[in-house]
Amino acid sequence: MKETLQDLKMRRSVKEYREEQISDEELMEVLEAGMNASSGGNRQSAVFIVVQNKEWIKKLCALNAKIAGAPEGWDVFYGAPTVIVVAASTSTPDAIKDGSLCIGNMLNAAYALGLGGRWINRADGMLEDALGKELLKEAGYEDDYIGVGNVILGYPKNGFPEPIAHKDNYYKIIR
Repeated sequence: MKETLQDLKMRRSVKEYREEQISDEELMEVLEAGMNASSGGNRQSAVFIVVQNKEWIKKLCALNAKIAGAPEGWDVFYGAPTVIVVAASTSTPDAIKDGSLCIGNMLNAAYALGLGGRWINRADGMLEDALGKELLKEAGYEDDYIGVGNVILGYPKNGFPEPIAHKDNYYKIIR
């Protein structure tokens, strides 16, 4: 229990990754953590599209950067060898919340395994684009899905960032 709490307190987003691909065992641990996240009414609306193909990552990276209005060539995925596109079925009112909880679980699991991870936004715009629709079809998801976020994973190139100070008014207790 104390180790779990320590991991939750120490996890930070990583911006530099080694080229080496994560192991299938590590990937499955991260995916299982995502699958075990709470979901509204246990509808399990989220789906995960794991992209480890370098050409697909390159195309998705360029699309995400374009949506962000970033300069051409900016690597929004920071060189991570694994990108997990998290989407959720629009047939449920809790789609974004469900997918967000999955992402949180995956990022915490990644840290516990010694993997670097980071949430990258703009998955919604990615899946509205023709390339995103092609990715959904390639993965076998042809119903209506909304992009929630992208999880990038890999081995940290330079370790993990130091914890940050938190704002003073982060919480209030009403008794």
